[in-house]
Formats: sequence, C-alpha cells, structure tokens
Amino acid sequence: MRRLRLLAVCTVLLATGATVRGDDSPLDFKSQIAPILQRHCVRCHSPNNNQGDLSLATIDDLRGNDYVIAGDPESSYLLELVTPSGGQPAAMPKEAQPLSEAEINSLRKWISEGAAWPSDVVLKEQSKADETWWALQPLRVAKPAPLHSNTIDEFIRAKLADKQLQMNPPADRRTLIRRVTFDLIGLPPTPQDVDAFVHDSDPMAYEKLVDRLLASPHYGERYARHWLDLAHYADTHGFERDMRRDNAWRYRDYVIESFNDDKPYHRFLQEQIAGDVLWPDDEQAVIATGFLSAGPWDFVGHVETKSDQLRRSARVLDLDDMTTQVMTTTMAMTVNCARCHDHKLDPISQREYYQLQSVFAGVRRDERIISDASLKAYESEKQQWIKRRNQIDFELARLQGGGLDLADIVGGGNGSGTGTFRQGIDVRNAKVQTRDFGRLGNVVPNQFAASDFDFVDGVFVPSGESGQAKIPVSSTGMTVTGLPTTSGDAWDMIRNGPVASQHSPELDGIDFTQDGHSVLGLHANAGITFDISAIRQSLTGGAAENIPGTPLRFTAQLGYFGASGSHRADAWVFVDGQNVAEFKQLGRGDGLQPIDIELSPTVRFLTLVSTDGGNGIGHDQIGFGDPRIRPKTSPARSDADANRIETLRRERDEVTSKLDALGPPPRFYGVVAEKTLPEVRLLIRGNPETPGGDVLPPAALSALAMLEPELGTVTTDQGQRRAALAQWITSIDNPLVRRVIVNRLWHWHFGQGLVDTPSDFGFGGGRPSHPELLDWLADALVDHDWSLKAMHRLIVTSDTYKQSSRHRESAAKVDAENRLLWRQNRQRIEAEAIRDAVLFVSGKLNLRRGGPGFEDFEYQDAYAPIYSYTTADRPELWRRSIYRYIVRTTPDRFLATLDCPDPANLTPKRITTTTPLQSLALFNNDFMLRQARYFAQRLRREAGDDAAAQVQHAFALALGRQPSQQEARLATEFVKRQGLFALCRSLFNLNEFVYVD
Repeated sequence: MRRLRLLAVCTVLLATGATVRGDDSPLDFKSQIAPILQRHCVRCHSPNNNQGDLSLATIDDLRGNDYVIAGDPESSYLLELVTPSGGQPAAMPKEAQPLSEAEINSLRKWISEGAAWPSDVVLKEQSKADETWWALQPLRVAKPAPLHSNTIDEFIRAKLADKQLQMNPPADRRTLIRRVTFDLIGLPPTPQDVDAFVHDSDPMAYEKLVDRLLASPHYGERYARHWLDLAHYADTHGFERDMRRDNAWRYRDYVIESFNDDKPYHRFLQEQIAGDVLWPDDEQAVIATGFLSAGPWDFVGHVETKSDQLRRSARVLDLDDMTTQVMTTTMAMTVNCARCHDHKLDPISQREYYQLQSVFAGVRRDERIISDASLKAYESEKQQWIKRRNQIDFELARLQGGGLDLADIVGGGNGSGTGTFRQGIDVRNAKVQTRDFGRLGNVVPNQFAASDFDFVDGVFVPSGESGQAKIPVSSTGMTVTGLPTTSGDAWDMIRNGPVASQHSPELDGIDFTQDGHSVLGLHANAGITFDISAIRQSLTGGAAENIPGTPLRFTAQLGYFGASGSHRADAWVFVDGQNVAEFKQLGRGDGLQPIDIELSPTVRFLTLVSTDGGNGIGHDQIGFGDPRIRPKTSPARSDADANRIETLRRERDEVTSKLDALGPPPRFYGVVAEKTLPEVRLLIRGNPETPGGDVLPPAALSALAMLEPELGTVTTDQGQRRAALAQWITSIDNPLVRRVIVNRLWHWHFGQGLVDTPSDFGFGGGRPSHPELLDWLADALVDHDWSLKAMHRLIVTSDTYKQSSRHRESAAKVDAENRLLWRQNRQRIEAEAIRDAVLFVSGKLNLRRGGPGFEDFEYQDAYAPIYSYTTADRPELWRRSIYRYIVRTTPDRFLATLDCPDPANLTPKRITTTTPLQSLALFNNDFMLRQARYFAQRLRREAGDDAAAQVQHAFALALGRQPSQQEARLATEFVKRQGLFALCRSLFNLNEFVYVD
C-alpha cells in the first residue's frame, strides 16, 4: 500500500543543472543533491502539499517510510521509483522528462555514502524569480539629475533611436489643453480657457496652464478617483448583506485633500497604514486609516453566523484583503499568491505572507470616532446651538400664545395638559388603549375609523398604492392621494408620548417627555385627523356658527425617533385633504424638522400621516414634538411683541442653519484595535482549520536585501506593528515604493505604465520598457521631496507627453503597441469623467465639494438591502462622480456599461471595452437625454436663437474647438430639420467627446 500510495512522488520534473563530481569525491548535498529534489520533487512533496503523505523539505519522511535506507541504495524505494526498468519509463515523474542517468547515479551515490542531509537545510520549491529580480534591486541612476531639467525626453529618444524611430511632432494647442485638462482635473476646458491658451504668446503659457490645473481643487478630485480604485473603496460592505457605511466618505475626502495639499507621498502612505499611531492628535491622519477598511467586509461571516469555522474563514479572508491591498498598492507585490504555499513566481515565502498578515491581526473594521476631543467639541457646539434654539422656542411660545397640545388631546385631554401620558388610540378602530402593543394584527389599510374624542375626527392605516389610492381621512368622506405604497403593517397605537419599544424620546438634545415638552407618537404606518373646526371653537370661546372664522397655526418639531443608521420613514401633513408638507426618507440623523403651517379660517381638518418609506416598519417611530394648534396672532399682542416674534423667527432660522452646517458627528469607517492581540500561525494550504508551527512575529519581505524585514516580536502591540510596516515601506532605501508610484503616474498620463502591470512588479508582471527612466523618475521623487505634483509637472511638460497621437504606419510596424512612445496614446476617458463632462457641458455640474455622498438610488431596508437607481435629475445629484455613494453589489448600470470597475476588486488598471451597449447608453439613457435637453437650453440661453451660432457654441463647449466649414453647414441644417436637442444628443455620442487625443 505504501508503494501504491506514493506513486505521486516527483510529479513534475524540470531539467537540473547539478553537476556530478569525480567518483572518488564525496557528494555535497547542498550543491548536488538538493537541486535535484528541489527542482523535481518539492513542488508536490512539501509540508503544504505532501502528496502521497511525503514531504521532501527534510529527510524525515524519506527515512521514516524507507524511501531512503542509508548505505543501501538497492533497498531504497526512491531509486526504484525514478529508475527506468524493463524498457518502461520510470514511475516518477509522470508528467515530465525522466531523471538523467547522471542524476540517478548521484542519488545512488548519495545514499551509498550514508544519505547525509545537513540539519540546517530545508528544501523549498524555487520561485521563478529570486532576490536578484530587477524590481528588488537598488535604484540604478547613473548621475543625479538637475531639478530643473527634463531628462525624460533623453531616455525616450535614446530608446527610439535604437529602433531608428522618432517622436511625433507636438500636438496643437487646442488638443494639448484638452488633453492636460482632462488628465489633471478630469473635466474639459471651457471655451474661454481654450481661446486664451491658443492665443497666449507667453513662451511659458503651457507651464503656467499646468501650474493652474495642479492648483485647482478639482485636481484632488481627479486623482483621488485613481487612488480609490486601488483601495477598492465603496460606501457599503458588499457580500450578501451589503449594508451601508454612512461615514466612509471621510476617508474619500481625506484622499482628495491630501492630493490637493500635495502631501509628501511617504507621509501619505504612512498615515493610511498607521496614522492613528504615528500622529494620534492629527484628525486627518486618523481618518487616513480608512484605507485599511475601504474594501469589502462580510457581515454575515463576522457577525451573524453561529459557526466558529465560518467566522475563522471570514476573518482570514478579511486579513488577506488588508494585507494584499497594502502590499499591492504600495509595493506592487502579489503577496496573496503565498497564502496557500510559497509564491511560485516571486521570492515570497508562505511564512512571510502570514508574518505580514500578523501586522493587521490586531485590528478590525468598524465605525469609530475620529477622536474623543473632536466628538466632545462637536457635541458641545451642537448643544450650545440646541440650547439657544430651545430658548427661542420657549420665548416664541410665550409671545404667540400656548394653543392646544395635540399630543395631550390624543391622551384624552383637552389640549391643556389634562390627558394621560402614553394613552393611545388604536389605528384599527379608534378605541382608547393604555397597554403597549407590538405589530398589530387584523389591519385593514385605507379604512377610516371615527373617534369619540371631541377634537379627533378619526384614524386610519395608509397605503397609497403608488399614489393612486384615494384614502379616506375624515368622517365626511374626504380623501387624500399621492401617498406611496406601504407594507400595510402597523405597530402599536398613536400615543400621547413615545410608542411601544421606542428607541428614545430624545432628539437634538430635547427629551420630549421632560420639562413641559410633549410628543405625538405616530409609528408608521398610521394616520390621524384632527377636527380643526372644533379646536377653533374651543380657542375662540364661542359657538362655531356665531363667530367669524379665525386663522390658526399648526406648529411642531417633527423627528424620526427610531434608531440611527439606515432606518427611514416618511411623514406627511394634509390640510382638508391637500398635501401641505412632506418629509421623505426621514432618519434619526436628520434631527428635528420645524413645522409652521397656517390654517385659514375655512380649514376644517388637519391630517398627520407616517408611512414606512418603502423599507418595512422597523424602527419607523415618527414623532411630532410639541404639536400645537394656536391662533395665528394674539389679539392682545403689541407691535413690540410682533416685531420680537419676527426677530426670533429669523434668529431661529440662523441657528438651524448653524446646526445643519455642523453635519454628522465626527465618525468614520476605519479600523479599531482588538481587545486582545490574536495569534497568527502559518495555515497549512491556507486552511484556517489547519494552523501549524509557532506563533509568528510581524515581518516584511526578506527579498529586499537592503532592508531588515523584522517588524517586532510576538508581543509587539498592533499599533507598533503597523507603524513599523509603514516605516519599512516608505524607507528611503526601499526602491520598490518609489518605482511603483512613479510608474502609476506614468500609467495615468499615458494609458500604460513603463511597467504595464502597475500592481505586479514580480515575475508574472511586465518588464519595464525604459528601466533607466523608471529609476530616474523614482530618484527624482525624493529629489522633489516626495511631491507628486512635482512629478506630474515633470511628466506633462515633457516633449514625450506633448507629442501628437497621430498614427504612423512605418513606426507601428516596428512598435505596434507604442511601448517606445513614438506618439502619445489616444485614450478614452473613464466612466465617471464622461458623466462629469456631460454635466459640465450641459451647465448642470454641481461643484459642491466634500461631505456625504449623493445617493442616486432609492434605498429599501431588507435583509439584503435593495438599491434602486433613479435618474439623477436634481442639483444635489449633479455633483462630481467622486462624491457618488458607491454600492458594491448593485452597480450603477450606466456607469458599469462604460467600464466603471467593480469596487469589490482592486483595480490598478481599468479595462476599456467597445460595445454596442455603450453607444446605446450614451444615446438613449434617461440621464443622457435629460442632459442633452439642458445642453440645448444652455445653447439657446448663451448663443441666442441663431442656429449657426448655436452650432459654433455647441462645438466649443463639447469638443473644445470650432466646427469645420462642412461640419458647421451640415450641423446647422441638422438643427433646422431635427432641432437643437438632436444635435446635443449627437455631440455627446461622438468618439471625439469621450476620447482625448
């Protein structure tokens, strides 16, 4: 059985270079035997892949199973397996050339001499590349370059000369400004900018243009998008649940501002790996660690599952994502290929991979505060404004008269405080209830139930059937329409106070169960109608039919009192069946919404409604705080009082604006420390269930001989581990980190890097087309104090960059892929840049910067949340695409069609496809159609009604040039026949619009 089981020995045989010494000389194991076993056998017979239950890492298995019997080669089974017999080939290896006779004789002699195997020798399969690989060597820079000379062109021209090639002539100025403007800020130039540059006689005009673009805040927005591709950033977790990360945007804004500030690149990396450790008092450095948490996260595997095995698996994959992201982004080394075994191509051992993983083992992804100080300052300022607003509200209430409290009325009172706290009205039948209920049974939506209370006409459970249902809301048969479809479910009662299981009665610092406040609890789905005629009669103290109509005012502070997060609900106010106020997708983070509605003398009914927002009724605890009906004016009010009221109202608006400007609390999605530092061991075959060996200390890659790989001991805390790795990566002696980033810059400017695999500088990646130039640029980065803007300037001011993209057949025959850069590469702009350019040209681009991302979808809370995209046709949705709320599992179809990448994956290099769907999307997508109409409106507004003038202006805006005579004639005729909209639609669909020459 042993012989049958071990027929898998040495499955793959590679030619060996081992030499055989003279018969009388004892064999040297390291130089003569080890290479035979290492090259032919270790791949299938190692601790991580012990086929046939045999590992050849050491001699233990060979001796233990009698494969090798020292001094007795004829009885050693190993020789029998690798030696041909009876005209039949050797049993091993099966899928390669057999061992040579010399190699077999070497094994025989080694066994005869006692099969000595030095204890310090552990065999591993050799990778294709070793420590001598080009990317792992120190920079080779022949001479230091002057800071103010551009040597790029010398390197390029030298390579071209070797192939008898020359650069193209420079591009014309119109082409050049469009190219460099898209390159540096991701937007087209304005017609005014184009004309000014074309006619600028200053010999430094181009350099000044570059400096202006690099100084633009749009530069950071442009290059942050490139960086976020590397970080596979999104605003949701991904995986099965794909839950929201509503504070992830702070990391995105950090990246934008870091590029705009030209933060030194080594500091930029250090902050993202260990900013919270190296600069704990710098809020931006702390936010920077959102880089580590930017990727997907399995909520089910980490939180919901009851299986410890699944938790371990999810955790290992999570650490792999962090480790891979850091090392591929900064060093372009595919360390993840060593998760299950030593790297097959690069000199990275499996042990080193897990030592790198141990750097991040002490942290996990989670939402966290930026700092205690920032949270304290935020809450202090917020409470200050809330206190002032409460003071204003108190004085307003005094000046305006108290009126009747609607919450008190629901509690069975007369509106003056006589009602029972938390007494409620059943939405199903208008009966009074005092005990708490949960989800209600026997609910019949859209059925009105009349109330016995004097001031309450009745109650109902609404479901609008997409706005079509006529919902009865009064005893007179009055109906309302326009409400959304709801689940038809209801929870608890409409109450004088909080509803059952309410998350909290407090919002914006006000506890509506204390200090004279009140709250009308209206959990979705529910509606209540108050009899304003009866209330007016009570307020005026006479019979309704005998007094003139009195104008009233309804005031309240509306809020979502459920839990924070993704929970949302809608609230509505109707007056005599007419919608006078609506608050859609209200969440706890929206705070209190002031309501002040005038009720004319003829108004009879006031209806308050809460609906579930289309995402179920969970936590949908709508509350109308301090809801009152009061006279519009006080008969006894003096002019001074009236003026004071107006002053207070204006001040209240100002205070509310201050509160809005504060934004959400200072939290972000980042990493937090584990309570105890987990141990990391090497996982056999990458299996979380088979850890082996000792606990591993943190370490980096040993293949970079100029750097010490040790990053600490097994007792080093998680923060110092990350800090040590950050300093190791950004060491001045590390050639990879600089080669990688200057190559990325080159790739972003030319469409392909000097190394055409930007995140793989190993054996499996490309080789540098201009290795000397790559090292010169890497060296120049330090000469320019790690300034990326300086490197941009160096690249885009070169003749290489400024040359035209004109195709020359003779050059293409020599260098079809343009690796030698005899011309500039014509490039299609990315999906987001296309969208931004469309908005820019139509005149609708909203340039508001920073803050939470815009949501161009309708969100429905569910086990797996539903994100339903809508057409972006509001100013808040016309912001630059960098500010889009990115959903991992539900991509925007329009952008995905244009090759927007999947944020579940690291994207060092975007693909560019050409498909019929892209043309159809640009021509027929609803967003494109609406923007074409806005573009046409802009042309009429700015160029007047003359078709020829409209055509000239359209070409200038969309393409940065004037039309040729033939284009102008044909386009003018086209406008006269088909209309201006048709021309705008066509311009958006031109190759010239989406490509940059």
